[in-house]
Amino acid sequence: MVAFGDTMIDSLGRIRETPSLSAVSGLLGNALGVRREETGKLSRLQDRMVLACRLDTVGGRFRDFQTAQLNGKDRGWTTSGQIQERAGGANTFDSPHIRERDYDSDVRIALAIRLRDADESPTLDEIAHAVQWPARPLFFGRKCCLPSAPIFDRFVEADGALDALKRVPLRGTDSQYRWKSDPTSARVVVTLAPDEVCPDGFETVYSTERRDWPAGVHAGEQRCFRGTVDRAVFTEGAGE
Repeated sequence: MVAFGDTMIDSLGRIRETPSLSAVSGLLGNALGVRREETGKLSRLQDRMVLACRLDTVGGRFRDFQTAQLNGKDRGWTTSGQIQERAGGANTFDSPHIRERDYDSDVRIALAIRLRDADESPTLDEIAHAVQWPARPLFFGRKCCLPSAPIFDRFVEADGALDALKRVPLRGTDSQYRWKSDPTSARVVVTLAPDEVCPDGFETVYSTERRDWPAGVHAGEQRCFRGTVDRAVFTEGAGE
């Protein structure tokens, strides 16, 4: 399961198909042992990263309806057991806490990551080591969404992000996982950062990619390129 967060609307935790720049920054920061309050390190990592994403397989989306009757002295619902006041005061505990959360299941995604100022720490070597031996458990968006396999694949030398993705074998092409949403599809969805050259047939899209880590909120839109590529290109271009 994965839950790549999108814009929150009231109690509904919306999600998106692919991870945002901020989500990958948080994932890698967690692997590196960066603490949440070290916002300067997280911001710098986010600024340095350039991402490309390939959506190999699409599973099913489902919604979890969550309800819990909380008491003002309950410690289990707070971070590290520290009691904090809730907005609205004591009366907010009179009714159950209700929210809805979406998840995607059986998803296979390939990310190509490069770093600006490549010699600056953390380097790609340090990040690769961290995701193989993380400082803390890793998860995709929510703590219940644990990796089903090691998430580091390989180093690739390529002329660009799309070329790098072509050198990585498609995942989840077996009969159990292959394009559950559209079994007849012969194309793969790819998203490229604005630093890349926009391939023919791709469109420009805008999404909320960046997090203002000191403020703790997402702010502003980022342009990227999104399109589909023939599956055979990746199969033929993939090399060990």
